[in-house]
Amino acid sequence: MRWPSKLILCFLIIAIPCLILISAVGSAEASIHIYDRDPFREVGNAYLLSGGSEGILASQASPPPHRAFRSAAHDGLSYIRFENITFWRSKTAADQHPDMAYSSGLVQVIIFEAADRDDIGGSPYGGQRSICCTPDLAKLEGCKQGEVIRIPSATDVNWPIVLNVHFRGNLLSTRMKSKEVYIRKTGMYNLFFISCDPKLKGMKVTGRTLWKNPNGYLPGRMSPLMKFNVFMSIAYAVLSAIWFFQYRRYWKDVLPLQHCIAVVIALGLLEMIFWYFDYAFFNNTGTRPVGITTLVVTIGGVRKTLLRLLILSVAMGFGVVRPTLGGLTMKVLILGITYFLASELLNITEYVGTINDIAGRARVFLVIPDACLDAFFILWIFTSLSKTLEHLQAKRSSVKLDIYRKFSNALAVTAIASVAWIGYELYFKATDPFNEKWQGAWIINAFWDILAFVLLAVICCLWAPSQSSQRYAYAGDKGEEIDNEESEALCKEEGDISLVKQGRKEVSDSSDSEDD
Repeated sequence: MRWPSKLILCFLIIAIPCLILISAVGSAEASIHIYDRDPFREVGNAYLLSGGSEGILASQASPPPHRAFRSAAHDGLSYIRFENITFWRSKTAADQHPDMAYSSGLVQVIIFEAADRDDIGGSPYGGQRSICCTPDLAKLEGCKQGEVIRIPSATDVNWPIVLNVHFRGNLLSTRMKSKEVYIRKTGMYNLFFISCDPKLKGMKVTGRTLWKNPNGYLPGRMSPLMKFNVFMSIAYAVLSAIWFFQYRRYWKDVLPLQHCIAVVIALGLLEMIFWYFDYAFFNNTGTRPVGITTLVVTIGGVRKTLLRLLILSVAMGFGVVRPTLGGLTMKVLILGITYFLASELLNITEYVGTINDIAGRARVFLVIPDACLDAFFILWIFTSLSKTLEHLQAKRSSVKLDIYRKFSNALAVTAIASVAWIGYELYFKATDPFNEKWQGAWIINAFWDILAFVLLAVICCLWAPSQSSQRYAYAGDKGEEIDNEESEALCKEEGDISLVKQGRKEVSDSSDSEDD
């Protein structure tokens, strides 16, 4: 399968500038959440802004006896740190208060674990749930009117955490004191800035918060992925060593199909190594490098695209029952490029930018085209594979037919496993709306990497470079009619026939000489 040079050139002209522009942006904030004049929104009788949501592991060391801010990082501690958090209100709201007013507006910072979400807010007489304390709730719950309703947690009376920040006089802004809130219990933690004062409508916030786990800034649900990528890098390294040893050993017998397999293996190894460096940088600094992340996402997109094109080409019989894909080449390339662009956009949206343990809505819309293209790939692969098997059966090519049957069995198992896992993923997400199972969420994405590796390993076993690689190579019309075993048998038969003919000829010659 030859790629048209003009198509490759156009693709590079589009892709390279995009990568340069994205890489030039800088570092995307992740566990360091940045607030840049972010506006509060009205929800019920409150004005609130989500400050982040992440899974955090319990501290492995004892926190200091006080919660005062300390600039140095604490090894083994988990905490949420507030830095330069400043609230801004409108001039109209500020002018409603005298210069010397001690408290002219209240903003509350709420930190709670997902399991304690019902401890924030209340419902008078079984009606609609309210975040802020109303006159009726003040009588029923004993809360303070104009403040967030907080019910002490059953496991720790100090949680949820509520930090009060007051505006003074008619100032336009107020700054929160730098503070660290230490995490002593593993859980999914949520941070909200809330105001119950109607005069503070349209308020905005600036500053940042740092979310740290015991071993670094990597979000809790992503921490296992760093170790996972180490194991996957080792697996790809072993596969690469075995493949390239055979590749180099039988270089003269290597087929074009095996060149494609070598490229996919190399890309897989590079992807896993770069993912590890990306997570390591993220864990040490709290920021995600856009350049490295974009690079690894692009490598992964190319690897997944080439793997699908490789499987589709094999299913079509490329290099086995046909020398090229002929008129289908352009269609296959268009499908591949379309899939790459859809996958790249989805992964950049998911991995490049602010990271929360709750995915954004944008990803839902980007998953649809990616899933549809995957479904189209699967349909085309199995349709083409069926035709190739019929062709090999008609030609009675037993060696090639045996390989393709094993290949079709592997694809069938892969398809069944994929459907089963998608069902499990849907069940997992449907039963975990608040991401309380975040510690096991990493396996959802890791499974697809494992499945892709296993399928690639099967392909490597079936099409490994060897002295007899040509047994499944396309050899023209004559080669399509018979395989090596049949050729050897035919050669033996031809040899026997020639010996008989030679013997008859000798007998005939001797008879002629006697007659003379």
